[in-house]
Amino acid sequence: MECIVHFEVQHTEGVKPLRGLLFLEEGKTPEERELVEMFKDMKFNVRLDDREKWIFKPVAPGESYSEIRITSFDNGKKSSKPEGELKSIVGNLLPQKPTGI
Repeated sequence: MECIVHFEVQHTEGVKPLRGLLFLEEGKTPEERELVEMFKDMKFNVRLDDREKWIFKPVAPGESYSEIRITSFDNGKKSSKPEGELKSIVGNLLPQKPTGI
């Protein structure tokens, strides 16, 4: 399964949004090792600095970027319920307004 990794690279000039591609087994999420390898293939030699926020820092000092932050993963699947169906379900669960006397 293809997984598009959306991330931002923090340069001194500002933030640059980029994407990477991983091939994973169905239902799996990327692991640290796979992400580090993907970045290495893109010429970013990094280590995971913050696991909760998915922030990577350069290994070598003096790089042109200070950090990489993953913003999202996209495996191409939509949610199991389309948005219209969810609105309908929520609408039916909410109490109805009185119709009048």
